[in-house]
Amino acid sequence: MRLCFLVEERYRHDGMPQEVIRQLTAWGHQVDVLRPGRSLMRISDAIRAGSHDAWVLKTVSGGPGLTLLEAAAAVGLTTVNDARSIRGVRDKALAAAIGHSRGLPVPATYAAARPEALAEIPESEFPLVVKPADGSSGRAVRLVPSPDRLAALGPELAREGMLIAQPYVPNSGIDLKVYCVGGELYATERSSPLDPDQGVRGRRVALSPEVAAIAAEVGVVYGLELYGVDIVLGPDGPVVVDVNDFPSFKEVPDAAARVGRAVLDLARRGGTGPGTVLDAVPGPVPAPVAVQMPVTVGGAG
Repeated sequence: MRLCFLVEERYRHDGMPQEVIRQLTAWGHQVDVLRPGRSLMRISDAIRAGSHDAWVLKTVSGGPGLTLLEAAAAVGLTTVNDARSIRGVRDKALAAAIGHSRGLPVPATYAAARPEALAEIPESEFPLVVKPADGSSGRAVRLVPSPDRLAALGPELAREGMLIAQPYVPNSGIDLKVYCVGGELYATERSSPLDPDQGVRGRRVALSPEVAAIAAEVGVVYGLELYGVDIVLGPDGPVVVDVNDFPSFKEVPDAAARVGRAVLDLARRGGTGPGTVLDAVPGPVPAPVAVQMPVTVGGAG
């Protein structure tokens, strides 16, 4: 197969996707790499029907790569994941609206183009988690304890563009990250960017049936097949706080090979996957998700 990876400069040397690219090349596939953040491209030549079996995106939110991926989809090329699905999670305000409408346990979400508009949020909703609507990798995520602190952060927040704010969900300070690869779920724990002093760098843990069901439903709701979901265990149960269309897949065993096989499978199937609320016509029912449950580490589960 001939594949094209769109890789932002930030991820140029990262294991994901570089290890996947090396694995695919070792298997005999041709992999072209475009770097949309710094390359001059003749779009009419780079994006044309039949140029590749599939295009794969690994860029920061708001980067130029998504536009190129959408252009590839527009001329009939297969994209991994579906370009409409990626757009649905890259915009965190849109992702929250979709998740809420489909019954996912997502926090109440406020969106504002200007930070001073957030002052209208009732004081009873504080503390708030405030972040850019196009943020990624924990960038510029802030825990705001009070309206006074929100006002003081105004000049900083004004540089971030569209913002979302959600009431903070009390939790242990550890995020549960669930990755879906090839229809299988893998769970890891990591310190929250809001509480880095927990010192948990990443470890595989067992996945409860409740969390597994939510993580699988995330793929159906957003139309994703390769994805990650961040979940916190709040006082009322698991809460979805973020969805990533091409995460790091850290702690997933043989991640490069597993992701590589998933990319090839999606390319062969033409990228068909679960339908989303963005689709005019419902998509096919996704394949059942298998849960990978290792021995629980450190009493977590």
